[in-house]
Amino acid sequence: MTTRIWTAALAVIGDEILSGRTQDKNVAQIATWLNVQGIRLAEVRIVADKPEAIVEAVNILRERNDYLFTTGGIGPTHDDITVDAIAEALGVPVVFHPQAVAVLDAYYASRGGLTETRKRMARVPEGADLIENRMSGAPGIRIGNIFIMAGVPHITAGMLDALTGTLEGGLPVLSRTIGCWVAESEVADVLRQAEKSHEGVAIGSYPFFRDGRTGANFVVRATDAALADRCIADLTQALEATGRSVVAGGI
Repeated sequence: MTTRIWTAALAVIGDEILSGRTQDKNVAQIATWLNVQGIRLAEVRIVADKPEAIVEAVNILRERNDYLFTTGGIGPTHDDITVDAIAEALGVPVVFHPQAVAVLDAYYASRGGLTETRKRMARVPEGADLIENRMSGAPGIRIGNIFIMAGVPHITAGMLDALTGTLEGGLPVLSRTIGCWVAESEVADVLRQAEKSHEGVAIGSYPFFRDGRTGANFVVRATDAALADRCIADLTQALEATGRSVVAGGI
């Protein structure tokens, strides 16, 4: 029997990411969070602030993954177009969510009031639900298998916290790491054989050059802890048989 693997995609939306003005920090935190939920981040696409580009990415990614997350482009200004583009992709109108309006009204009551510009953050594709945002009031949005979140990393983190335990997933992927002062090309056959001998395991090789020496860390990933442990033990033994010293936990 094959274990069901749940996948997600992430569309990072924003010209500021593509220009290099802003360094994205959401990919790593979303991937880590998804893994705990038993969902694998299968692909990431960085999309410009162009409606047609967002529509295309949303329709492709939501169809071939169980979930699609987007970050960025849901603020109060005219160039925050993510909601409009996703509504277009789904073929639904954009409406003001009454609960979002109420949340924003309460949040801005002591901050100058809910202006028309701020009210834009209550716009959602028709039929959407909200994702709680304890940080800045403006909620995230959930519609179907799409989760529309802020681009600011600490606000994204809060939205992920609100979603914890609400998504259907499988087993989380576990990892074990060892390191070795060796060029990965010299032990490629050892790695290949270890992965082949342990069905259900994936081995990643991460080379580095440090202190004038070449080395690599090898990460064994599996959903079964016992399987990962067996693989890391066998890989360690195989590397040591070639005369290399292995460092548990990585170098």
